[in-house]
Amino acid sequence: METVLTAAIIMTGLGVVFAGILATADHFLKVEEDPRLEKVENLLPGNNCGACGEPGCSAFGAKLVGGGAAPSGCTVNTAGNTALIANLLGIDAGTREKQVARLRCAGGEGLANELASYEGISSCRAAVIVDGGGRSCTYGCLGFGDCGDACTFSAIIMNWEGLPQVNPDLCTACGDCVDACPLDLFTVIPLSHELFVQCNSPLTGEEARSRCSVACDACGRCAADSPPGVVEMENGLPVVRYDLDKKPEQRATWRCPTGAIVWIEGEQFAKPLTKISEERIRA
Repeated sequence: METVLTAAIIMTGLGVVFAGILATADHFLKVEEDPRLEKVENLLPGNNCGACGEPGCSAFGAKLVGGGAAPSGCTVNTAGNTALIANLLGIDAGTREKQVARLRCAGGEGLANELASYEGISSCRAAVIVDGGGRSCTYGCLGFGDCGDACTFSAIIMNWEGLPQVNPDLCTACGDCVDACPLDLFTVIPLSHELFVQCNSPLTGEEARSRCSVACDACGRCAADSPPGVVEMENGLPVVRYDLDKKPEQRATWRCPTGAIVWIEGEQFAKPLTKISEERIRA
């Protein structure tokens, strides 16, 4: 009994000592939180989407208060709240263009040739393991919607041709669709980048066209019709240069025989692809 009592006294004493040490450490090492932080967090959208480059709104708020970021770094916040944050912190709101996810494929149903009917798990990641999902072009969208499932902001729907259609107004550019796509078909770019290549296939000529009617065949007309250097052919695909003084022009799309390079204003695939193809043929 005496041994138990002694042990209890010792443990109690140690508890008191350690509690004293912790209390002292808290007093001398305590980091005072900037009172503006809570106000800034309340003015952020709370989406925790990561589009700002931080793991969440709290982390971005702390960076704002610390002077390491501009309020415009949150591209999904309202203009009004961005201005309020700038006024609260006494800094310039800055400017940052809205980013949006785009799909580097237009080979929807009836456009990309089918070799077999895939009947496994309804997932692009699963289908791509089974001989590319049954399509002749193994570089294009399989249409099972992994990207839409991964999007927590309901910005992606599957359109009637089995392609993911991104709503720019809802897209936060978080990049979840980029990570979800097993074929690396999504890219996040500024909304103003209107000249876009809707193809990911390195195949050229008849081999490319025989697998998908809207595939780029590397004819190079888009590059020839653009200001020098703005569109360049690399590995069988056009690459649009937005880092030059010369701007991309819509005429780069006019002579494309398949419609692989397009001019997008707002929502990608806003018009049915088959309708676009018919209009191009008639022209």
